[in-house]
Parts: sequence; C-alpha cells; structure tokens
Amino acid sequence: MGTPGAGMAADIAEQPGVYAGLLEPAHADPIAAVAAAIVERRPRHVVFTARGTSDHAALYGAYLTEIRLGLPAGLASPSAVTVFGARPDLSDALVVGVSQSGGSPDLTEVVRVARESGALTLAITNNPDSALAGAAELHIDVAAGHERAVAATKTYTAELLALLLLVEGIRGGSGSVPADEMRTLASLPGLAETALADPTAADLAPRYRFAARLVTTGRGYAYPTAREAALKLMETSYLPALSFSGADLLHGPLALADPDVPVLAVVGAGPGGAAMREVLTRLDERRADVVTVGPADVPGATARLAVPEVDERLAPLLDILPLQRLALALALARGENPDAPRGLAKVTSTL
Repeated sequence: MGTPGAGMAADIAEQPGVYAGLLEPAHADPIAAVAAAIVERRPRHVVFTARGTSDHAALYGAYLTEIRLGLPAGLASPSAVTVFGARPDLSDALVVGVSQSGGSPDLTEVVRVARESGALTLAITNNPDSALAGAAELHIDVAAGHERAVAATKTYTAELLALLLLVEGIRGGSGSVPADEMRTLASLPGLAETALADPTAADLAPRYRFAARLVTTGRGYAYPTAREAALKLMETSYLPALSFSGADLLHGPLALADPDVPVLAVVGAGPGGAAMREVLTRLDERRADVVTVGPADVPGATARLAVPEVDERLAPLLDILPLQRLALALALARGENPDAPRGLAKVTSTL
C-alpha cells in the first residue's frame, strides 16, 4: 500500500509545477479563448455549481466575479434541479460547473438544464473527457495531472488559478490576461515553493494531535480557504472542524472559542485581513489558541503559518498550502493514512 501520506505529500509538493504549467501558453491560451467567448456573450450574472472541495473553489470564483467583474454571482443548489425538478430561467447567465473529476451526475444535470434554458455553460475540470465537460458548451482543463491521494490538493489550487486566469481575462476585455497581470502571476510558482518550504505546519501537528474540535475562519477571499482547510482536516484526520466567515463567527459561534479549541485564522494583507481585526481581538479576549495564516505576525496568536505577501486576490493560492501540510502532518500524528480516508472515494456521485 505504500507509506501512509506519501501520495498526499507528493500531490502537495507538485503544486508550484502545476501553477507554472497552467501559466504556459499551451494552457493559458485556451483559457483566454474561453474568456473571449464569455466576453462576446456578455452574461448578466454568473452561477457556479460544485460539490466538496470544488465548492470552495467555486466560492472563490464568486468573490472574484463580484469584486473584479462587478457581476452578481452565486452558488446553485443542485438538488433544486435534481431532486425537486426545478427549471430556473438562466438565459442571461453564465453557469459554471467546477469539478475535479467531472463525474458527479447532479452537476452535469444542472449544466445540461442551464444550457437548455439558454445559459452559456462552462465546465472546469481535471478531466476533459468527463460527462460534465461534455454537457457544457465551453471547457477549461485545469491540467493538474493524476492526483494520488483521495483528498484533493493540487486539483483544488489548479481550479483556483484557472478561475483567476478566466476572470482576469474577462476583465481585460479581450480574453487575454493583461501583460502586467501575467507578470505578477508568473511569480506564483516561486512564491508557492517558499510557502511550502516553511516547516511550521509540521511542527504544529503534535500540539493539536489530541484536539477534540477546531474552528477555521477568514473573510472575503480568505473565507474559501478557511472552508477548504476545515474539510481537509475532517477528511484526513476525522477531526470535527467548523468553518465560519469572520463576520459570522461574531454572531454566536464565538462562544465555541476557548483555550481548548484551536482556531485557524486566515489573515491577509488587504481589506479582508483588516476586517478580521475585531474577530482576532474577540478571540484574544476569550484566550483562544489562535494560529494565523498570513504574511505578518498577529499580536496574541500562538503561531503563524507564514506565506509571502501578495494581493488578496492571489492569496488563496498560497494560504491553503501550509494548511494542506498541516492536515497531512496532523493525520499522520493521529495515526491515520491521509491518502485513503475511510469511507471516501476519489469520485463521489450524487444526485
């Protein structure tokens, strides 16, 4: 069966290379062509549909869409279509299905129904031969390669970068990402290497080996990262992890915080990070054990998972990396095999 965690470790380590590959013309140019097709159709709003890890990538895409494009965006409820038979009018929408495998029937059905209603449909997958890719008018291959572990890592971050390239291409008006933006994105592989080289995540794992539960939090672009971190911890370590936006945490769940409940707080260097200040102050008042993820130390925090400082749009592609390493190290510390979590398969089919 191999060494426990070896597959997940290899997948995590390949992410800088995946970034570099997606930024090459062979993959960036097809994404630009998709962006150009979307510009031509001029959708009035964007609806994402996804499950699991890809749902968090889709949430990132929704933030990008509203902030960078000024278009309303949201996440569809697939069961409205597949269980309740709803047929929403999506004729003015861009409907985007996000899935590593492209194999979940409910997402395929949402895209099929949306296309029938007149929507422009796009599939973003790691499998161009999948049912989801076939159902959509447009397709983006995230080109992450084979993922060894059941828990998604490199396919998630590849989805993030594909969405970023897509949105920035649409914003540019021609489909192509502006040259100055591409120069910025070209730094991502090296920055990812830096983030992965920090040993703090592995060093923290023994501290939380016997934790009974954990909270993750962030605001804006950091919120999808908090949600994805919670999922990774739950599926690899079987550790109950609750994820909240920083704002929602103050509306009641703050009562969970105490010295025995670790809190992972994603705190960037922009507006979202600034919006976390009150949250961090309140957590400090409750003497919570807070570990931050970000480019700068936060007073009162137990430790920091360091990442390079970048624009908050780009931060999710770096912030999740040490959190993936923490999930891997914590699973191994708890005697689990994160490559093959019990009861889970690589492709999950839901209706």
